[in-house]
Amino acid sequence: MNRPQEEHVLKVYSDYLKVEKGLSPNSVNSYVLDLQKLYQYLAGEKKSLFRLKETDLVSFIQKQALSGLAPRSLARLVSSLKSFFRFLLLDNFISKNPAENLSSPSLWLTLPKVLTEEEVETLLEQPDQGKPQGIRDRAMLEVMYGSGLRVSELVSLRLEDVRLSQGFLVCRGKGSKERIVPIGRKAVHWVKTYLQNVRPLFDKEGLPVLFLTRRGKAFTRQGLWKILRTYGQKAGLSQKLHPHVLRHSFATHLLEHGADLRSVQMLLGHSQITTTQIYTHVSRERLKQVYDKFHPRA
Repeated sequence: MNRPQEEHVLKVYSDYLKVEKGLSPNSVNSYVLDLQKLYQYLAGEKKSLFRLKETDLVSFIQKQALSGLAPRSLARLVSSLKSFFRFLLLDNFISKNPAENLSSPSLWLTLPKVLTEEEVETLLEQPDQGKPQGIRDRAMLEVMYGSGLRVSELVSLRLEDVRLSQGFLVCRGKGSKERIVPIGRKAVHWVKTYLQNVRPLFDKEGLPVLFLTRRGKAFTRQGLWKILRTYGQKAGLSQKLHPHVLRHSFATHLLEHGADLRSVQMLLGHSQITTTQIYTHVSRERLKQVYDKFHPRA
């Protein structure tokens, strides 16, 4: 059996994810970070990657849970392990898959936090529309909420991806998969205003990306998150904000207004509808909160 040095296996797997699976750099990095935790555990326990048993992996996962790893991160860790050891088995690095029967209980998944429609409106009003930077930021927030984009998808939008006259944009999601997403009339208005009055002021290097910093650079995910967090604090919503809060709110509000689950799945770019179903639980929970608050016999 071909058994390369253990420290090289992760590099081989990373290349496999990039080249053969076509995953985005962000997705590959997430897998690698999870597996680096496994490598640290193996070093501490003096165990070999190629001789692990299912009980070893269960012990590792339990240790991560006790260390305070969030339920969603724990579920992703299990997914990373299953994918990694499936790869090792298929490429004959191991003869038996110790992760084959690992389960990822749905109870580990916490419901995503969402904003009410009123809170979204408050957040969208925070950028100073009298300043170029404020117009740009309003346009970015409107597109995030109007199209349900991931932060990474928003910052990678190119000029050619936006078809304002037709009311949609072309988005490149996880695994470089393309999907067409409606942009919404309010987002169209703000993007048009940004393109006509603001972007030429920021365009210093001729980059093809849609949204530019004042220095003419493309945004990073961290840079966009910093902007969102600042406006959230101004709106008094800092406790509810996280990078995907507008994406989660987009999906939840669609379902609350009668959209069918399959359509929301397509808009979000989820490969499996089970991923989208979590938003139906969010809607139910919000209805229960309204009932408990307002019904006289709650």
